[in-house]
Amino acid sequence: MEEATLLTSADTKLVFRSKELVMAICDTCGNDYDKAFTITRGDQSATFDSFECAIHAMAPTCAHCGCRVIGHGTESGGVMYCCANCARGAGDTGAVDRS
Repeated sequence: MEEATLLTSADTKLVFRSKELVMAICDTCGNDYDKAFTITRGDQSATFDSFECAIHAMAPTCAHCGCRVIGHGTESGGVMYCCANCARGAGDTGAVDRS
């Protein structure tokens, strides 16, 4: 079956097979899924089939423990941490969690 990829104006990748729309393709895992969604941050957009793939591709990484920061996290000196404890562990003695 012949396959072609089309980029829409929102840069969403769509796959057509035999002139029939199949599904959008996840930029992280390559899965073609009919409920995929697009996230735009600044001038960068990406299509995902799950929040897991979106987090893997777009969430910042804690500079201390390496986990993905999916909440507000803590930023110190332009460096992102998942929490104040990690910021303190990296040497920022004044870091506190928001309450």
